Amino acid sequence: MKKILRISVIILLFFLLILVRFYGVKIFYDPFIKYFNGDFLTGSFPELNTIKLFLNLVIRYVINSTISLAIIYFVFLKKEYLKFSVLFYLVAFIVFIIIYFVQLKLAFSNGYLLAFYIRRMLIHPIFLLILLPTFYYQKITKK
Repeated sequence: MKKILRISVIILLFFLLILVRFYGVKIFYDPFIKYFNGDFLTGSFPELNTIKLFLNLVIRYVINSTISLAIIYFVFLKKEYLKFSVLFYLVAFIVFIIIYFVQLKLAFSNGYLLAFYIRRMLIHPIFLLILLPTFYYQKITKK
């Protein structure tokens, strides 16, 4: 693949991540946006539809992960990086979604920070910021 085309695709994919972030508030159900933007330390725990929240988290995670995986592939053009990343995203989702919903069941009774940061890991493409430098480092140290 020509370098200019690859760079264009990568820029387009990053732009898609920005669009998901920008329109995520309007598109996805998340009662914790207002909760964490408001006075969550003294405010009451929001009413929520657990199934709707779960489905929206899954959809948003899949969208962000798919775009992130495409970025990883087009940056490095290595299928082994892509395979590892898919497994990483899958395992991370399972672990984080379990912890997040346990926290929800407890209504953040042991503090809100863990749930806040796990939620961020689920709804934002933070793993991309971890995997890109990791793969780059691996690539330059193999030479």
